[in-house]
Amino acid sequence: MTATQARVTPVPVEEWGDDAVAALSDSFGRETAERFLAAGTDAVPNVLGTLLRHPGLAGPFLTYNNVLLFTPTLPPRLRELMVLRVAWRTRSTYEWVQHVRLALSCDVTREEIDAIARGAEAETWTPIEADLLAATDQLVDGYRIDDTTWARLAGHFDERQLVELLFVVGTYTGLAMVFNSLGLELDDELDSVDAPPIPGTEDR
Repeated sequence: MTATQARVTPVPVEEWGDDAVAALSDSFGRETAERFLAAGTDAVPNVLGTLLRHPGLAGPFLTYNNVLLFTPTLPPRLRELMVLRVAWRTRSTYEWVQHVRLALSCDVTREEIDAIARGAEAETWTPIEADLLAATDQLVDGYRIDDTTWARLAGHFDERQLVELLFVVGTYTGLAMVFNSLGLELDDELDSVDAPPIPGTEDR
């Protein structure tokens, strides 16, 4: 399967049923749903159009994910560092390119994006950033943050933030599995994002 061959394609706007519109309305508001309807299929990100193949799942998931994106307890910069590391480790091109773009708006520099490939060992990180990247790798590899790393994180973050960082890594690892398995195609606007290529993804 190549990057241009999606296993599940987005639902065209003209085929949206009431359940699809309700899913977007519940997650983003009726005004946003109506704006997508008026703008047409080309204006809908592939991730939304594809998730709408299952509106009953898409609505609650998007509402939940909006908490991580729009009302977080963690600084957005730290969230994006973890998401980028997840995307790199899982070889998820869609997640990687999407969050390279988002990270640049959250005070992550291009030098730091390049350093994501080296993980916690890169010299560019502050100690707490290195701990977060180490924790991300531990969750991806062993499904648990080790006691030493957890103790350092607990000395810096409160309990709400500790819970949230686990959900950030878990959620975006799950999304990477979905994106990779569905063959989610890059949106046209993402083709112009200057994102370092992930090795080993040429055949996706």
